[in-house]
Amino acid sequence: MKKSLLRKKNTYSLLTMILCGLLWASCGHNGKTPTPVQTVDYTQVSTPTFNNDSAYAFVLGQTSFGFRAPGYKGHDECGHYLAHIMRRWSDTVIIQDFSTRLWDGRDVRGRNIISVINPAAATRVLLAAHWDSRLWADHDSDPSRQKQPISGANDGASGVGVLMELARIMRQQPPTVGVDIIFFDLEDQGVPEWADRYEDDSWCKGAQYWARNPHTPYYQARYGILLDMVGTDNPRFTKEQFSVQYASTITDKVWSVAAALGYGSVFENTKTDPILDDHLYVNRLRGIPMTDIVQNSHGISFFPHWHTATDNMDNVNRETLGIVGNVLLKTIYSTK
Repeated sequence: MKKSLLRKKNTYSLLTMILCGLLWASCGHNGKTPTPVQTVDYTQVSTPTFNNDSAYAFVLGQTSFGFRAPGYKGHDECGHYLAHIMRRWSDTVIIQDFSTRLWDGRDVRGRNIISVINPAAATRVLLAAHWDSRLWADHDSDPSRQKQPISGANDGASGVGVLMELARIMRQQPPTVGVDIIFFDLEDQGVPEWADRYEDDSWCKGAQYWARNPHTPYYQARYGILLDMVGTDNPRFTKEQFSVQYASTITDKVWSVAAALGYGSVFENTKTDPILDDHLYVNRLRGIPMTDIVQNSHGISFFPHWHTATDNMDNVNRETLGIVGNVLLKTIYSTK
């Protein structure tokens, strides 16, 4: 079956996707005329220097705790580590505890870790990534490993590592806008492939909770950017349908920034199928236009090691982390 019909992130339920596609085509981005992207020479926007090695070290730091899946010691320990590190560079860190039930009936606890930078700024930008790792390597080629947890170096830790480095350097050279960074928990615990069923809302538990219970009442942001799987050796980021449907202005800006910086071959100006990811709930439930920078390899599910035991540090690329980090810096520091 075509890869984006029945799998998480690759997937939204078939009926939902068809309905969204019809609405998208007939209403023209929810009936609203997108605001034209201003012509800016992004190469002239002054930004701090993104340190690829530092971002890589933050990815490594997360994976050193072992499995960051609910019920594992590494999940608790890494959560404490992330909160501790982010307190160094944020004005405020909020720990949002929540409970939820997984697809198999298991009740678990989750933690969204929210860092607030420049809280007095009226204009706010939301950045996010998920920090949990998957309980099941359900796409591993070895059946004996398909019910075992994964390291999740790229699927989770890479996006968090980039955002940790952004927080570190923004502390040294603050942007004019306020920035809120959320590490969503329990994004990657949806129904595994071997369960032979599917439930959309079994994924993205932390984002669903936050979107209904924001850390600040009536919270809004100018735009949001979600990072997911941003550390592969052969990066390819496309404009997935939900990002275009709900957040066309910021999606166009991010891809324009990337093109101006010489990354047009990485950030392809190509529209692709919808992906069920944290940004969908931020868009739908919170009304914040949020785009998704997520790996989309040709002909496979995201990247070769997706939801397998080999999603480890051997397959995380420093230069890719740097490309994404530099695009985000130019995007944020050009926001007024």
